[in-house]
Amino acid sequence: MPDSNSISIVRGRPFAKGNAGRPAGSKNRSTLIAAELLEREIEPLVQKALEMARNGDAQMMKFLLSRLLPRDRTVQLSLPDFDHADDAVAVMAAILRAVGEGQISPSEGAALAAVIKESREAIDLVEAVKRIDALKQKIE
Repeated sequence: MPDSNSISIVRGRPFAKGNAGRPAGSKNRSTLIAAELLEREIEPLVQKALEMARNGDAQMMKFLLSRLLPRDRTVQLSLPDFDHADDAVAVMAAILRAVGEGQISPSEGAALAAVIKESREAIDLVEAVKRIDALKQKIE
């Protein structure tokens, strides 16, 4: 049993009641000093990274290219019309075919499939609301 002089700290709330601690997003002093030092050295660091990449450092080349090249590309793909939720099946089949034929990558196909899924769910919701509204009108 804890004595009357002991302090209990509730996990997730290490501050005394009424003390919320440091504001969210604020940085401590050491972080601010490190950021200031890095800001002064940014140009020499970038030059060193470029020099390493030019000298054949594959990891540095990969790092720099991952920051410089666009991650996504525009996909040109002919898809069937998608006006009703039922049309999603034909659209998904076209996406699967495009992945299988190598027109788009599997990750691009997955991204497109996610968009189609969300669109189909939105269409389903709109159609359900319309049916509910029609039933309400019949009841009234």
